[in-house]
Amino acid sequence: MKRVSLTQYLVEQQREHGRIPPELRLLIEVVARACKHIAIAVNKGALGDVLGSAHSENVQGEIQKKLDVISNEVLIEANEWGGHLAAMASEEMDSIHVVPNRYPQGEYMLLFDPLDGSSNIDVNVSIGTIFSVLRKIGHARGVSEEDFLQPGKQQAAAGYCVYGPQTMLVLTVGNGVAMFTLDRETGSWVLTQQDVRIPEDTKEFAINMSNLRHWAPPVKRYIDECLAGKTGPRGKDFNMRWVASMVADVHRILMRGGVFLYPWDQREPEKPGKLRLMYEANPMAFLVEQAGGLATNGRERILDIVPTRLHERVSVILGSKNEVETATRYHAE
Repeated sequence: MKRVSLTQYLVEQQREHGRIPPELRLLIEVVARACKHIAIAVNKGALGDVLGSAHSENVQGEIQKKLDVISNEVLIEANEWGGHLAAMASEEMDSIHVVPNRYPQGEYMLLFDPLDGSSNIDVNVSIGTIFSVLRKIGHARGVSEEDFLQPGKQQAAAGYCVYGPQTMLVLTVGNGVAMFTLDRETGSWVLTQQDVRIPEDTKEFAINMSNLRHWAPPVKRYIDECLAGKTGPRGKDFNMRWVASMVADVHRILMRGGVFLYPWDQREPEKPGKLRLMYEANPMAFLVEQAGGLATNGRERILDIVPTRLHERVSVILGSKNEVETATRYHAE
């Protein structure tokens, strides 16, 4: 079987389908290269002195791990000089990072969660990098936070890299979902799956059950019915899976189906959810929809939400179509 590299896949998307301009192709290749560097750091672990806390907090007030900071720096340094970007935004930074004047400015903007699943870093469980690409709208010189506040349906590309037993890059440019596996011997990303489809039905759900007492009634109803199994209203037994790393949980859903919920809860009632709309929910919703699944906040499609600030949070229900529809319907009722 002929091996197709990430570069060849992107060139074909550009040439045959007219899906992506050359600048976007080059930008995705730079992000993929940065993910390789992060993978090397993650793989070294204690040998590279990258485990443990960085003794600093990010804008969310979360304690940063050393690898959070390293990954953020790798992505910024790799992307700022290429000429494809106007600015970047990261879950780990207070405000946007405008491409310095010494480099040419491009028409794209990159958003990322440099290392998702930080709680799993030190225990050797799968973690990942999530990214999203937006076009800068309008021709005004300069770039501000306002330029980033676009609904997720306007993403030009999105993806994630999962650092697990294999290092994999999962990507959409709006033409389905493709998966690439890192060949460590040659250092190249090789296409290993194309036209990924999420089964419409599933018997698996992913949620943090320890928060059960804090959930809203529709979420509690949905999970109670899953737990009731064959004799309950759903008429089938469900399994629960929860990695506490969104990348790992979504990757499993893309591979074999399932539903992932990170809902609003009463612990911080003023916050609509825990996950960040622009760094986590939007790129994952784009991937899931491109694979035939659904993603909502319980009331509306995630990709339709117009953000009002850079670090906006959102409630998330995504995965197999029929289960997401059921859980969303319970919110409407």
